[in-house]
Amino acid sequence: MKTIKLSLVIMAAALLTIGLGGIAYAFHAGGVADCAGCHSMHSPQSGAHLLVAQDPSSTCLTCHEHAGDTGPSSYHVSTAQANLTVGTAPLQRGPGGDFAWLKKTYAFTNHGTASNEDGSIHGHNIIANDNGYGADAVNTAAPGGTFMNSNLGCDSCHDPHGKGRRDSGGNYSTTGAPIIASGSTGTVPTAAGTAVGLYRILAWPGYNTAGQNFTTWPIAVSPSTYNQTEAVNMVRIAYGGGGGVNGWGKWCGACHAAIANMTGLAGHPSHPVDQQITTAFATNYNTYVKSGDMSGTFSQAGTPGPYTSLVPYQEANSSMTILAGHARNNNTVLGGPSGTDEVTCYSCHRAHASGWPHALRWNNDTTFIVNNGAFPAENGRTAIETQGAYYDRPPTVFASYQRSLCNKCHAKD
Repeated sequence: MKTIKLSLVIMAAALLTIGLGGIAYAFHAGGVADCAGCHSMHSPQSGAHLLVAQDPSSTCLTCHEHAGDTGPSSYHVSTAQANLTVGTAPLQRGPGGDFAWLKKTYAFTNHGTASNEDGSIHGHNIIANDNGYGADAVNTAAPGGTFMNSNLGCDSCHDPHGKGRRDSGGNYSTTGAPIIASGSTGTVPTAAGTAVGLYRILAWPGYNTAGQNFTTWPIAVSPSTYNQTEAVNMVRIAYGGGGGVNGWGKWCGACHAAIANMTGLAGHPSHPVDQQITTAFATNYNTYVKSGDMSGTFSQAGTPGPYTSLVPYQEANSSMTILAGHARNNNTVLGGPSGTDEVTCYSCHRAHASGWPHALRWNNDTTFIVNNGAFPAENGRTAIETQGAYYDRPPTVFASYQRSLCNKCHAKD
């Protein structure tokens, strides 16, 4: 009898894991997850908040990093230390980038001068002691702001309890209608009195852990599969919120206020953020294919089309239906921007980390991204590592002498 009861318990647990009626339920499901996934009542690893790991970010990485990965995998955002290899790129290819680039430090000679590129410069240095991540060795505070490096963690940008929500009427709030699913893939709740979570359970207006000043809602839609090689198909995240008060530059400005306000870091105006691309720059974007090739077209159904995930942009709308129609991972909707769409922070940077300084999406410290038809082995990197930083694209998608992707908008090459 005890065996039968135990079998029933195991079967019930399995059903809850895979979902009743064959419906799979994600751990977060757009909001607060099951408490025991992150907290332990009687055997915590951290005295603060009874966490299952030493600190909040290490707790996140108990799921978002996996030592068994051999390539891009699901919702993982960090390559485990055991899987990092000299001369090759970290494994994950998510839109935000792989935090493991922070562990890649390079020594090289540039124009006859010995240089050292500390891994810290490759992105946001989360403190995850269990996973080998520590405070930024270069910046003590967020560039353009005052947020301290000693406070940075996954929960600085993501709300682990996922209070933010969008209800069936399209209204955003942190209380009220219960969250029934993730809002990351554009789900629109149709039943009255229900809601979905915010994109990637990101911070909402008023969310503050250590001095941030979030004032906007994060609006975007992702395809259901997004962590994949882009050797053939690109992943398009449809970022929205442009044309109003919820621009992504303003969201990043919670920590990087001076940059988001375009006042710059050295008394000089910075690059425009949450500003219309304008017709002239949109035309450049849509016709620019690669250095020396301006034969692209705007077509929203174009293949290959002008869009590239190496230079995304912010759409001038907040409609989940429209954005969901643009979020793809199979190159079927690759149209470019109109003049009213906007340039913003992630047009040039990844949110987590990248293979290049300042979490840039491409190497802006070299003359040629591709040199004589091949990725160069330079700045301490191997050619294979360079290709991995471009999410495995073959060099043939670029010009044989491809210059900076600033030219996608500025077309100066």
